[in-house]
Amino acid sequence: MFLALRELRHARVRFALMGAVIALIAVLMVMLSGLSVGLVRDGVSGLQNLPVTSFAFAHGVQHDSAFSRSVVDLAAVDAWRARPGVADAAPFGNLLVNTRTDRGAEIDLALFGVRPDSFVAPAVSLGDRLGSPDGIVVSPTALKAGLHIGDVVTVARLGTVLRVVGVTEQQATFGHVDVAFIPLPLWQEIRSGTTPGAPVPAHAAQEITAVAVRAETGQTVNLTAGDAAAGTESLTRSQSYGASPGYTAETTTLQLIQGFLYAISALVAGAFFAVWAIQRKQEVAVLRALGASTGWVLRDALVQAFALLAGAVTVGVGIGLALGGYIAGGGAPFALSTPSISVAAAGLVALGLIGASAAVVRLTAVDPATALGGNR
Repeated sequence: MFLALRELRHARVRFALMGAVIALIAVLMVMLSGLSVGLVRDGVSGLQNLPVTSFAFAHGVQHDSAFSRSVVDLAAVDAWRARPGVADAAPFGNLLVNTRTDRGAEIDLALFGVRPDSFVAPAVSLGDRLGSPDGIVVSPTALKAGLHIGDVVTVARLGTVLRVVGVTEQQATFGHVDVAFIPLPLWQEIRSGTTPGAPVPAHAAQEITAVAVRAETGQTVNLTAGDAAAGTESLTRSQSYGASPGYTAETTTLQLIQGFLYAISALVAGAFFAVWAIQRKQEVAVLRALGASTGWVLRDALVQAFALLAGAVTVGVGIGLALGGYIAGGGAPFALSTPSISVAAAGLVALGLIGASAAVVRLTAVDPATALGGNR
């Protein structure tokens, strides 16, 4: 470490420039990590907060659009509730609608149709729980969009009137649209296109989007056998995220960008230390002539690389967190997550070390005779 630290002090400008590049990559990684978490939360937080382990959709439905295409008969709820390992099953409806408040504000809502006494009915932080025939419980983010408890919301084209009675405890959004939990009979009325006062068709009163299934604690439900018995097709809760509009495209794009940044980090670190290894060939030869082992030389070079990478990534993460806090306050879909940022920072350091290792391994081939002029 003695030589490594002395070189860091002696060539501080050169190492500072290299560290600045790594720090900028770390800033970008924090930004992408925050955007990834924020977009996921904005896209599927309504599903993430539901106490379910799986959803049973219509058999053969397309997985990437299951929530918009699936139609399941209510009888499937009882079939799933009777399955081994299932603690409870409940009907679940999903529908995107355009609405207008009594103050003239236009707001899109993702209607989650549930039974008020079921396990998927939401807890509230403000107002009343789901229960009144025309009452809805909305996400806290809907308040920022202009809704208030007591507001009357009218569904476009149908004229169905909804009244905001409560607010969920956590953000609940689906496909970047605020969720409104609504009593299942009212959801079935809206989905069937029935105007207020008209009778709901008999078949529509028996249709739902999916069966929400909750497994018993510590138990694993045999989804294949359950689907065979109920005539459905199940997706775990995490698998169902892909049925949210834009979820797969957004997450895949950001993951690819992050992957390229990791590769760039390794290449930049490797290129820098490759040049540095060539320039210090004479010094390393002197050390080898004085008795330094190959392992000592490699450890010294890797300690130098680790010190540079760790310091630069720490600075970059600090700047990224400051910028992220500013962006999050501006209303963008950005959320800072300690685990994801920690993994990203560790990945940058690890891949940088891999790139540096590939570069400094050439130091093992330095001939001590070089220091004595044996190459002349």
